[in-house]
Amino acid sequence: MQITLIMLVGLLAKNAILIVEFAAERRRQGMAIAQAAIEGAQARLRPILMTSFAFILGLVPLMLSSGAGAVGNKSIGTGAVGGMLIGTLFGVFVIPVLFIIFQTLQEKISGSPHNPAEDDDEKAIAAN
Repeated sequence: MQITLIMLVGLLAKNAILIVEFAAERRRQGMAIAQAAIEGAQARLRPILMTSFAFILGLVPLMLSSGAGAVGNKSIGTGAVGGMLIGTLFGVFVIPVLFIIFQTLQEKISGSPHNPAEDDDEKAIAAN
């Protein structure tokens, strides 16, 4: 079960990182925080669901195992399937909300997001 938890933390953290990275990129392009979070979640929804459900379906034989070592296999399979289902649903809906909260706090403290492309444009205009 401990191995399952470590594996789940890694897989679910990867999904959350990808959602936040897509949302942060859209925010740097000048999109509103909420809209960036929604678009980041929409952009990653299909890949997240596909990989999560493929992983879950791959664990079904482990969950339904019998014979020698079946108890260990069932506990790993059941923990991984349940954790992945709950974590995926939790992540798809909660991560964008957390992005909105923490991005708003960050921008209140440190100012608006920095876009390096805008600096290059401003330097080019100033040089002319």
